[in-house]
Amino acid sequence: MSEQSSGPAVRIAHLYPELLNLYGDRGNVICLKQRCLWRGIGAEVEEVRLGDPIDFSSTDIIFIGGGSDREEELVCGELVAARDQLFSYVEDGGVLLAVCGGYQLLGKGYLIGDERVEGVGLLDADTTRGEGPRLVGDVAISSPLCEMPIVGYENHAGRTTLGPDAVPLGTVLKGHGNDGVSGSEGALRNHAIGTYLHGPLLPKNPQLADWLISRALERRTGKPVKLAPLPDEEERAANAAVRAHLGV
Repeated sequence: MSEQSSGPAVRIAHLYPELLNLYGDRGNVICLKQRCLWRGIGAEVEEVRLGDPIDFSSTDIIFIGGGSDREEELVCGELVAARDQLFSYVEDGGVLLAVCGGYQLLGKGYLIGDERVEGVGLLDADTTRGEGPRLVGDVAISSPLCEMPIVGYENHAGRTTLGPDAVPLGTVLKGHGNDGVSGSEGALRNHAIGTYLHGPLLPKNPQLADWLISRALERRTGKPVKLAPLPDEEERAANAAVRAHLGV
């Protein structure tokens, strides 16, 4: 297992940051870049804005944040048009993180008002509008990707149901998750993650951030990668504070 090298910079594609940036979602990109730089790994962020051409051929990590219904509707057509690229990227082991609205966009479909909008279909997940109140608050889940519980903040009216080809990101320890009923949160496909957790998510969950970075480097180098450890006292304290608040 090799230590990381100072080879070509990790390329992070941040999709539609001008529209999809609820609850500090941009902080996930900042976190990924900084955790690379602290280890001497180059990192570059490319912001893909509405109307820009999409080319993932040199991308290592894709990030899609959350937005309101209007913002989701604006970017949905462009993501659906890039469906073949997204499928090829993920099937080739490409790393992707999509939060809340981005998560819904990557599923089979979701509702805006009474109108059903077709999603990308990358994740076997379908979102409908819940009849009850919005699912709001801090949340903690257990996930096979991390030793520590993953924590974050959720605020969504949609209820997302996973199909037989979807694997949950984790099991809800406290909070609502995908639908407030099933006990599942998020969805996985290869190295692509969809989740409702804002916060931003990654600064409070350093193990998840490093999982994404490691998978990206392994895809590039073709061999296992062992990241140099970082102190992470503040990150772990932030995670512990949320868990203490939830009693987890």
